[in-house]
Amino acid sequence: MSLSPEDALRLNVLLANKPQAIRINESSMVVSGLTADGEARVELRPNCRDDQYIRKVKELISGHVLGSPGGYPVYLQRWTRMGQMKDDSLEQLLMLGEPEAVVAAVCAPGLTDELARRAWWAMEDADNARHMLRKQAICEGEMGPVLAAYLVEYLPFETEAEKQIETVRLVLQAGLLDEQQRSELWRKAARKAPYYAGFIATLPDAIPEAQEPHPLWLAHHEALQGLADGGNALAAALLRVLSGPGQVWLHTVHRIFKKPSNQDVVNITLDEMAAYFGALRDAPVDATLEELEIEAEEWCSCDASAVAVEGVDQALTPLMRSVRILSGMGYGVVRPVFKGTTAIGSLMRRKLEPVMTPLLQHVDRLTAHPPRR
Repeated sequence: MSLSPEDALRLNVLLANKPQAIRINESSMVVSGLTADGEARVELRPNCRDDQYIRKVKELISGHVLGSPGGYPVYLQRWTRMGQMKDDSLEQLLMLGEPEAVVAAVCAPGLTDELARRAWWAMEDADNARHMLRKQAICEGEMGPVLAAYLVEYLPFETEAEKQIETVRLVLQAGLLDEQQRSELWRKAARKAPYYAGFIATLPDAIPEAQEPHPLWLAHHEALQGLADGGNALAAALLRVLSGPGQVWLHTVHRIFKKPSNQDVVNITLDEMAAYFGALRDAPVDATLEELEIEAEEWCSCDASAVAVEGVDQALTPLMRSVRILSGMGYGVVRPVFKGTTAIGSLMRRKLEPVMTPLLQHVDRLTAHPPRR
């Protein structure tokens, strides 16, 4: 069975005009092409079952674009989400009318802003938008704000906490949202706690809220700044977390841990805490909270940077111990609880309480006015 002569002619005319991308709507049986002058449409008139006819349409398109009538090559599907496509084949992928080919293009490292525009026309999809916003070229191009606006609008319909966090993290990148949009997203986080994890990841020092600096920052920021300027990473970490923005960051961590919805939220937040204090360690740590507390006690008594900070004011000693502990956050802290369980919600929070209570005590120690739990 072949395509009807009329459809074959109209499709060949469409391809001869060198479209920038092709989209096939199988439900309405329409083939659309993105051209320099706008959108061209071919309304198909099948002479057999729709699925058989669509396969013939894809064979014709693939034969023209790739020189092979086999449609989207099967071996390419294995590479689609691994970003292993060659940059010089991305334009061809967007002309196949295959969703998987579009995904292959948006995952490719060499995707340009122009190709992102074509891919977005071919397939508007939240996952595709996230893939593209992971690339600096797209964030800095014209498509960055377009994709960010779509993801913000789609965010209320995103049900997975991990995707909510990733979406917020991506759209908060510089240049994608204006100040009003960021503030509105921050207000929405009051009802969707996972959003907070995106804020502490992307805007740890610019969360849209105000807090007064810790009294010890007011008393000793000049002395600590002098140590930090001399390369003391502990002094720099204390300056950061005891400042006004640092106090907001701590309050935000509190909000996340007040009622985490699932294990992803907890694990991502722990990783972001470690990243915030990452300058204090040479490598990630895989340890329980008890092990971290023992290590911090020893470190504070013998490390040169800790001794120097303690010389400023002994009142800083418990704070620097807590900073050292929080720099070691990671899955090891919750492994005794999460190992062998898929608990979420209230059951997970009950299981976490023996770990979360002492952990938040260290957060409270760094906070001038700890929020209620």
